[in-house]
Amino acid sequence: MTDTMRALVSGIGPDWVLREVPRPQPAAGQILVRNRAAATNNADLPMLAAADPTHGGHGNQFIAGFEYAGEVAALGDGVDGWQVGDPVMGSIPSSFAEYIVADQRFVLPRPGDLDPAVACALPTGLLTEHGALTAARFTAGQSVLITGASTGIGLIGAQLAKALGAAQVIGTSRTAAKRELLAEAGVDTVIVTDEQELTEATLDATDGEGVDVVLDHIAGQTFARCLPATKIDGHVVNIGRLAGPASTIDLDALSYRHLTVHGVSFGFTRDQEMADVIAALLPEVIPAVARGQIRPVIDSTLGLTQGKAAADRLRSGEAVGKIVLVMGN
Repeated sequence: MTDTMRALVSGIGPDWVLREVPRPQPAAGQILVRNRAAATNNADLPMLAAADPTHGGHGNQFIAGFEYAGEVAALGDGVDGWQVGDPVMGSIPSSFAEYIVADQRFVLPRPGDLDPAVACALPTGLLTEHGALTAARFTAGQSVLITGASTGIGLIGAQLAKALGAAQVIGTSRTAAKRELLAEAGVDTVIVTDEQELTEATLDATDGEGVDVVLDHIAGQTFARCLPATKIDGHVVNIGRLAGPASTIDLDALSYRHLTVHGVSFGFTRDQEMADVIAALLPEVIPAVARGQIRPVIDSTLGLTQGKAAADRLRSGEAVGKIVLVMGN
């Protein structure tokens, strides 16, 4: 094992730059992971742009990326329950690199027969969507509406809800071209929002009652339309804000239906919260992954040396699912 590694670094220019950097060492309670593959996320491009010193960015250099899959390479003091060689995956900053260090509480077991180039595209979606369902007190037999269901994270949410026993999954997409993709992910009813009104279509699909749980990845006025589409005593969880953070809502729709609204953001500022969210995946979600019930949609697979191509693909807006970067030998 050498003292250096390759990594994609932000803060140099408009694209990630491949650099040779020092290999991290695991501190007490940490695991060193030999990374095999990493996946892109929605936050990658805004962070890249904010760091670009050639266009007014802050210029602070950092290793990019959030999702990885590989195997345990070394253990810090006090780590138990893991052994060198264990297949793992997870979500942690600085994942576009050949080696990663992570708090042992933040590491997930990777089913041994799941290729790292597939596994790396799962962790953020799994912990976010399951955390949101948990916040909404979801139980088997309930109905779920997923806005932005054709996004990478929305597709994982649809599969996850089905794997956990949702009786009905309704998913939205702006275009009819995504119907087949959503059906393959387990969506029972697809609402094409460029052609249908969200509230009306959801009520039509639920015999006028509305859904038990909403997982909203869009926000903006989509969030407002979700409220009257939710069953009395139902739960609405805002996860993403693709249409912007502002929404003008009808408080009658909220109050008269006795709805509970949740806002979630599972970052790394609350260690114990993150540890609890990740631990909650172990009883049911990771076994569902192992059974093949939950799989990410992979848009394309590139090498670590192709960082610019990955960023360009993200900027194009044409990617369907995750872009994966494989580390190579």
